[in-house]
Amino acid sequence: MRLIHTSDWHLGRSFHRVGLLDAQAAFVDHLVEVVRAERVDAVLVSGDVYDRALPAPETVALLSEAVTRLIDAGAQVVLSSGNHDSAIRLGFAAELLERAGLHIRTGLSSIGRPVMVGDVAVHPLPYLEPSVAADRLGAGERTHAAVLGAAMERVRADLAGRGGRSVVMAHAFVTGGATSESERDISVGGVSAVHPSTFDGVDYVALGHLHGRQQVDDGQRYSGSPVPLSFSEVNHTKGSWLVELDPAGVEVSAVEAPVHKPLAVLRGTLEELLADPRHAGAEKAWCQVTLTDSVRPLGAMDRLRERFPDTLVLQFDPQGVRELPTPYAAAVRQRDDLDLCCDFLAHVRGGNPPTEAERTLLGSAVEGSRRDRARHDDEGQTDARDARSGAA
Repeated sequence: MRLIHTSDWHLGRSFHRVGLLDAQAAFVDHLVEVVRAERVDAVLVSGDVYDRALPAPETVALLSEAVTRLIDAGAQVVLSSGNHDSAIRLGFAAELLERAGLHIRTGLSSIGRPVMVGDVAVHPLPYLEPSVAADRLGAGERTHAAVLGAAMERVRADLAGRGGRSVVMAHAFVTGGATSESERDISVGGVSAVHPSTFDGVDYVALGHLHGRQQVDDGQRYSGSPVPLSFSEVNHTKGSWLVELDPAGVEVSAVEAPVHKPLAVLRGTLEELLADPRHAGAEKAWCQVTLTDSVRPLGAMDRLRERFPDTLVLQFDPQGVRELPTPYAAAVRQRDDLDLCCDFLAHVRGGNPPTEAERTLLGSAVEGSRRDRARHDDEGQTDARDARSGAA
């Protein structure tokens, strides 16, 4: 049985205001060819199919085209929701689509019910927001580890009476994984890290959320995003995993994706960068440039784009002079939502930071916003199921 493990498509994402839809469409073309050439039985997409809860029409059209072509090429397609997806929107018409070979799992009620690919039981676990999922799954704590542990109890209960090979799809931060700048933090509201032992007892764990392709433990891998989503991924090799399961064991091999547009991170003085022949490869790349001139050159971006036309980010780090204050955009880049709210409150009050009580109140508001969105999606699915049951 052959599976392709991929994740974090983030359809509709922009790269420093440059749309990625063409690059994502090229990846779909590649994936269809791999399915045909390798006779793949199923394509697994472990969350963050879309980049936002309300995807644009052209983004939805690309996903529709992708799943249709993959199924026509001979593979079933299994999608699970990630923290960027709206569970109820992604899960629309899931029961009907399953008849055509498209299996979409976004709700708690589907946990423990596998997608059978031949004799391999594939258990897709949607992203589980602890504050919403903990009570319904009977988890002891409101943490990612606890809710995934409770979900895995349902998975193991199914596997105990089934036998055969098994695969779990999960969207989470598993201990040992290397992060990049483009992932959205999922730690607010509970401990985010999940130990690899949480998934003990299955043959392969197809992970999503981290954007670098990597192995974190025996049989547990992240496929990473198929296209770069930040300049921190300049050294990533993008692609997916080809997973072959047979009675003898599990064999995993890397499948590299086509490079739609390379990335380049350049650093030096303006004159050095414009003259150095070693940077010839960057002339056709998306570039992030840091200038080290002691005095900021006039017209720096225009001059850079004469040689590097796709320069998207220009930063300054003057050398040989006193350190300048960090630009606001750079200062907030690594700040979480709560810190940004506190910074804003301090700014409008003339520099007076929030008290501990005010910080606690802001933290509750930030967490409440996340929780309400997750609960809305899950309740929407529950209402839809109840309506169908009543109609029957």
